[in-house]
Amino acid sequence: MRIVLVLGLLLATTACGSLGNDTGRVRVAAGFYPLAWAAERVGGQRVEVTNLTQPGAEPHDLELTIKETVAIAEADVVVHEKGFQPAVDDSVRQNAEGATLDAAAVAGLEPYADQPDEADPHFWQDPVRLARVGDALAQELGQADPRHARAYAANARALRRDLVALDRDYRRGLADCVRDTIVATHDAFGYLQKYGLVIEPISLSPDAEPTPADLGRLQDLIRADGITTVFSETLVSPKTAETLAGDLGIRTAVLDPVEGLSDRTAGEDYLSLMRTNLQALEKANGCR
Repeated sequence: MRIVLVLGLLLATTACGSLGNDTGRVRVAAGFYPLAWAAERVGGQRVEVTNLTQPGAEPHDLELTIKETVAIAEADVVVHEKGFQPAVDDSVRQNAEGATLDAAAVAGLEPYADQPDEADPHFWQDPVRLARVGDALAQELGQADPRHARAYAANARALRRDLVALDRDYRRGLADCVRDTIVATHDAFGYLQKYGLVIEPISLSPDAEPTPADLGRLQDLIRADGITTVFSETLVSPKTAETLAGDLGIRTAVLDPVEGLSDRTAGEDYLSLMRTNLQALEKANGCR
């Protein structure tokens, strides 16, 4: 049944001329932006990476097109995060013929601070955890393309150096601050707790509405702690953050969860977006 489905999809997309050309490079399908970026860094010119989540789209809510389903079926390596994108998980189970890498298993997920029974999927907010995924990608690419295994390993080491340097910048930048609490639109920044931050989300998910009790609690917290900034996010409406900040006469700023690029951030990458976030955190929390 799976073979019939995949063949049908291949025929449909090949007729449109969009897929089916063999470039001679290792084909990687990545669930969303941080995984695609890591695959591009580790693979270099020897890989062809398909990001299954289009720029500007919210990865949690991804529904795969036929083209993206075929990309999973044709990939030599699929890297995804099990549990984060159900549509990708289902397609990997049904259609993936190559190697699969579950980033969640490699990165080592931590629970949400206020939901100890639920794993927080946003591991890439910790650069060192993303480096683990890079190392695992080098192994998978080396098995798919043994002739260039050493090159993939070298690229992964270079990626790790960059990510360790970013981790060091966060540790130094957030080490001496007037405040340590941030209020953000939803619970996407929990892994920043390793740098001494306390994360207070307005809601648990991007599409959830806060209750009046939630807003009242946050207003009390903001006044008590002297919080100066409410953070909204890219890819999510800023309305709730703006309303909360406006009611208290404080400002808003943007934190990028780095789940994907948008029109505004098309010229950026993971490293530059994370450093922009660091600058915003330093300003909001009065860091020296």
